[in-house]
Amino acid sequence: MRDKRPVDELSIEELERILAIRKREQRQQRLERMRQTGRVMDAPEPAAPSPQPAPVAATAVAPRPLPVQPVVPVSPSPARNASPAFEDDAPAPTPVASPQVRAARRSFINRVLTSVEVLAVVGLVAIGAVLFNAVSTLERETANAQREANEARLAGIPTPEPTSLLTVKLEDFVLPGGHIINPDNTISFNLDEFIDEVPAHLQSAVRQQVVDQFLLANVIRPPQTDETALYVSIPRLGLEQSIVQGTDAEALKEGVGQVLNGALPGAPTGNVVLAAHNDVYGELFKNLDQMQVGDEFYIQTRNRTYTYRVTATDIVNPTDVYVMADQGRPTATLISCYPYRVNDKRYIVFAELVSGESA
Repeated sequence: MRDKRPVDELSIEELERILAIRKREQRQQRLERMRQTGRVMDAPEPAAPSPQPAPVAATAVAPRPLPVQPVVPVSPSPARNASPAFEDDAPAPTPVASPQVRAARRSFINRVLTSVEVLAVVGLVAIGAVLFNAVSTLERETANAQREANEARLAGIPTPEPTSLLTVKLEDFVLPGGHIINPDNTISFNLDEFIDEVPAHLQSAVRQQVVDQFLLANVIRPPQTDETALYVSIPRLGLEQSIVQGTDAEALKEGVGQVLNGALPGAPTGNVVLAAHNDVYGELFKNLDQMQVGDEFYIQTRNRTYTYRVTATDIVNPTDVYVMADQGRPTATLISCYPYRVNDKRYIVFAELVSGESA
């Protein structure tokens, strides 16, 4: 029965079904008209195979029959459908996106990829920052651990007994005996003749040592042994004088002082350096400039008397401390300020050991 409802009461599925039925009816009508006009012919029915005639019986002796080959039936090829195809029967074509849609899609994909790359870079930077902070923290912790370990090791090292409370030796920068005679005949240490040669970071220590020497503070003299130089005799000067260990202000006030360089008269090597004033405190070395090459003088210990012979004399600057160096053999050096009451130079007498006799 035909549905007589108005179109606006039908659903979309029902409208699509009615439209399909009407299209089918229209195709059938066009096909019928084409058959009537001869434009379309029905495909003939395939003919049935005709039976083979029966063989005729031979009255005579028949020859040996040939082997009968099996007959393979040939299936008829399917009849081609002569019915015409209409556009309505073809599948619907796949819709193709417009250029604007494709461009929008590409732009969206590019934006997504760019965002991913930016996020990746930001992630790498964040990871680098975290690693840098971790390495910095590790370095600080390692430095702290090393410092604490070093402090612990230093705490376990015993402090050696000091041989002298002086942190700087004046003999490293200036020859002994330097002084200034003031107008009131008092004596002052001549610091200006060498202080410019002292490194800046040691100048304060040197100044303090000069003060300590005049105050007799922090001056330690080594104990005497059987090999310590105790007495000097210089015939050319008519000098017979005991030796004080050290060349500080108090030692030179007492007499002839020996530079504390560890040299001993009986040692196979070393330079025994003796110094005395030329114009104050007895003027012991006033005539030191009269010493001549070949002159002999004597240094005595508890057990022996050692003979030295003069080999050379010289006048040097107060900072020429090289004259007190070890020469690799047993030697002695005599030093005094020069000239008389000017004292801006030093007079030097060099000598070598000749012999050593038991006392």
